Parts: sequence; structure tokens; C-alpha cells
Amino acid sequence: MSGKSALNKAVFLPNDERMLAAVQVKRRSKKKIPFLATGGQGDYTTFICLSVTNKKPAQVFLTKVKQFEGSSSFVRRTQWTISQLRQVNGINPMRDCAEFDLIFDNGSDQWMAGSAGEKCMFVQILHHTCQRFIPERKPEFTNCQSKLLGGTSLLHEAADSVTSAVQKASQALNERGERLGRVEEKTSDMKNSAQHFADTAHKLAMKHKC
Repeated sequence: MSGKSALNKAVFLPNDERMLAAVQVKRRSKKKIPFLATGGQGDYTTFICLSVTNKKPAQVFLTKVKQFEGSSSFVRRTQWTISQLRQVNGINPMRDCAEFDLIFDNGSDQWMAGSAGEKCMFVQILHHTCQRFIPERKPEFTNCQSKLLGGTSLLHEAADSVTSAVQKASQALNERGERLGRVEEKTSDMKNSAQHFADTAHKLAMKHKC
């Protein structure tokens, strides 16, 4: 089971939610947190997760989840409703980058994802979810590449890539089928020619015998 599948199973399924996206992050600027506030549990991995309730009307949440070193369990920390999200700052609209900021009604966090690809996928799904579930006062997505906001979609690019691969494979099979068809046609012609030659030879043999 992958880390994100385990995260979904441990944190969200028991609460009748399903996880839409998750990104592993670390702070770009560390906050000074008292030792007692962390529980003194040592190093940990942080995930920002996007989830939706199965119960209607659906509610959407952003949740900060931690997994402490040496532990297979996950700890749910801070949670926000998606309506509390005010701004998503993609930092650089000109190129892929791992940095992004989330700004809420009561504070903000500066994050760096595990990779630029992870961040881009998370931001794109977050944007799509906001458009779908927030009827008004949608959060602002600033300094984000157009492909993340309804332009050339990463998801569409992936789908196009798969479609292209299928089309190429289908074309190759068709060409192979055509070649096999031509071979079968030539084989049939050769068989007919051989039969015709055998019939002619038999007729000549019978003629000379008479």
C-alpha cells in the first residue's frame, strides 16, 4: 500500500471522507514552536490533504497531517474548511516550482512540496475543487501557471499522452494486420497458382498417356 493510500485509509475513511489529493511538505521558514507543544516526539513528515465528505451536502476540508519518525500511524493536526481559504500563492507563474503559500482567514503557511510535480498536481486539484464546491467568494489563485487553472491541464496532458500511446499502438496493430493480410493474400495466390499448375500438369500427363 502506498503512503497516500495508507494516509487515506487511516485518517479519512474512518470519518466517512475521501481524500482527493495530498502533498508532502516542509516549511520554508520554520516556526518557533515550544518543545512541549510538539510533544517531544522528534522528527516528522507533514502532509497537506484535501478531502471531501461522503455525506451530502458535501463539505471540503484542508487538513494538516503528521507522521512521526519511526511510527506507521498518522496524526491529524490542523483542519480548515475550504471556505476559510483566501489565497493560494504559486510563487512563480513562469515555471514549475515546489514552493507555494496557503493563506486562510486566521493565518498563513509557507510550504515547499517534495517536488514541483507534486505541488502542481495538488494546486490543480485544489483549484478544480474550489470551482466546484465554493459558489461565491472563491479563493484567489495568484502566481500560478495557467495550466493549473483551467489552461492546458496536467490531467489532460496525461490523458492525451495515454490516448496518443493507445492510438500509436492501434495504428501499429492495424499496419501489422494489413501486412498479415497481404501475406495471406500472397499465400492464397501462390496456393491457387500451385493448384492451377498441378491441374495443368495432370491434364498434360493424361493427354500424353492417351
